[in-house]
Amino acid sequence: MNIQRKLGWFWAAAVLAALALPQPAVAAPSKAEVQRAVDRGLNWLATRQSKMGHWQGAQMPYPTAMTALGGMALLCEGSTTTQGKYAPNIRRAVDYLISRSRSNGLIGDPTRDDRYTYGHGFAMLFLSQVLGEEEDAERREQLIDVLTRAVRFSGEAQAASGGWGYVSCKDQPNFDEGSTTITQVQGLRGCRNAGIPVPKEIIDKAVAYIHRCTGPDGGVQYNSQGGGGRPPISAAALACLYNAGEYDDKYVPRVLAYCKKHFANVASANFGHWHYAHYYYAQVMYREGGKDWEEYRDKVYAKILAEQAADGSWTDSFVGPVFGTAVNLTILQLEKNVLPIYQR
Repeated sequence: MNIQRKLGWFWAAAVLAALALPQPAVAAPSKAEVQRAVDRGLNWLATRQSKMGHWQGAQMPYPTAMTALGGMALLCEGSTTTQGKYAPNIRRAVDYLISRSRSNGLIGDPTRDDRYTYGHGFAMLFLSQVLGEEEDAERREQLIDVLTRAVRFSGEAQAASGGWGYVSCKDQPNFDEGSTTITQVQGLRGCRNAGIPVPKEIIDKAVAYIHRCTGPDGGVQYNSQGGGGRPPISAAALACLYNAGEYDDKYVPRVLAYCKKHFANVASANFGHWHYAHYYYAQVMYREGGKDWEEYRDKVYAKILAEQAADGSWTDSFVGPVFGTAVNLTILQLEKNVLPIYQR
């Protein structure tokens, strides 16, 4: 046997031996490192807000949704409409969304947004969190009126299947889709927590919809017509069941096992929509708590911090940096336990 072949086998054996060794765990960022990343991200977000109070995406503007998500990230810091570093930014976001409340209850502008139920759901979520801390009596009455009509709009927009489409069922009958259904349910739960009446049958129909969309392996499919299990929608559906108070729902263990399988590698994005998926999965894992949350937190925080741009933002390839930054800031601030909707 010649010397070159011997050396080749030697190096191959050495590589295989190295691969067989336990791989070092990803170093968890310190609390100080996380806070520095959060501070930089919040500063970037605040400086990108328009004078009118809104944010918007790059590839897809969605100003109602982006404003609500941006506002949620600032609320997670601990600021309110009257107190804290970002109080002026939060007030402008609230003013903008209130100005987009239409007579039929929709928060948004269907002439500019072909998927307006996303914005409507996120706006309900944000404004409901603001309502709980609002001290001004006149503004509280205004928020109550906007959210009461918004809940009524969501109920009227719900499809016969129990889900929601990208637009109201009045504008597009017989269509539903999992991701926007979850957005509606979380917004409705936020309203109910804030004292806004939400008819029980709306939530019951939505929970039944999720059950019908859940496959034997725990994957939640695209919509009631099929489309196969989708990891991002499955994570969102699990968060939705928790938000609906269905902690003991018999479907929860199945969907949770499916999600843990697909999100074990936090770096993987082969299912697409990484930020959307982990926005909801992080909420689920935080609710789970314990070792599962700590292991997930350390890995996802390390990934998020490694991908932060020099200016403090994060990029999302589908919607743009406002979405990516707002979502990552929300994930990084879950442990502050500020907002009721994310609390354990």
